[in-house]
Amino acid sequence: MANIIDGKTILITGGTGSFGKCFSRYVLTHYHPKKIIIYSRDEFKQFVMGNDPFFREHAAQMRYFIGDVRDRERLTRALRGGVDYVIHAAALKQVPACEYNPAEAIKTNINGAMNVIDACLDTDVTRVVALSTDKAVNPVNLYGGTKLVSDKLFIAANAYAGTRDIAFSIVRYGNVAGSRGSVIPFFHSLIEKGETTLPITDYRMTRFWISLEQGVELVIKALGEAHGGETFISKIPSFYVKDLAEAMLPGCRTIETGIRPGEKLHEIMVTTEDAPQTLEYENHFVVYPQITYNDRQVRDLSGRPVQDGFSYSSGTNTQWLSVDDIRKRLENFDYEED
Repeated sequence: MANIIDGKTILITGGTGSFGKCFSRYVLTHYHPKKIIIYSRDEFKQFVMGNDPFFREHAAQMRYFIGDVRDRERLTRALRGGVDYVIHAAALKQVPACEYNPAEAIKTNINGAMNVIDACLDTDVTRVVALSTDKAVNPVNLYGGTKLVSDKLFIAANAYAGTRDIAFSIVRYGNVAGSRGSVIPFFHSLIEKGETTLPITDYRMTRFWISLEQGVELVIKALGEAHGGETFISKIPSFYVKDLAEAMLPGCRTIETGIRPGEKLHEIMVTTEDAPQTLEYENHFVVYPQITYNDRQVRDLSGRPVQDGFSYSSGTNTQWLSVDDIRKRLENFDYEED
């Protein structure tokens, strides 16, 4: 797949976040991109990223562009001059913050998505991959609702491609293991403080396990294989949050605190309503759009249709991590937060 990345210029919105840094490291390690542009609004995070020894070593291929996805003109300026691919990772992601600041969530997650789409359509970008979330599936909170709208916008953007070689697609995954605000660094911080009791919202709660690197690999797959409108979803194992607590602090006491507002017992990636448009491949699923907008939007028929009524949920998954499995995955784990 080297020809997908080599010699290309890639812009990442929200590029100083966990995904953007991992994507940049991975691509610079395994491929030979012409340039990676970090587009974000926090100058300090860009300064810190730019002074990381790894990124200093690759300074000739790195660019840092201050800007907000709310600013369409700034986005368009950043995309002019030969950007080939855009990875849209910028979003307001914290559920309580979005509930308390709904207008701000809409401005970034919905209006910002529309700005990215318009800027890509008005420049020479050829591939756009937007990062989605399990919370966009049957949303129960504002964050999920805004990401559902964002997903729909990126899928429908293919209607405006015309004769251009441009494809908009989506990659969907849940909480990334170790990412900012997720349960692993939360438990780790409590353990570092000497706590012997870990809080669990519900003992039945399950989550999918996906690493940042797996998320990056799925995005690269989407860049190489998308024809427009697809939602790519990795096949990954599930775990019980109570088993994660035991793996991180053997013999610990746990306390059940109750599900928080906007929280789900299980992560869902594919709904039963999506099943008729879903094909299963060896290591992933693809949900194809119900409506195709141009003749380039074709299906990879090497996949097989899922059964009627199929859903992909962390609670009914066929792959599970035991306490020992989790413990092995946590060995040499990087708990660094953004």
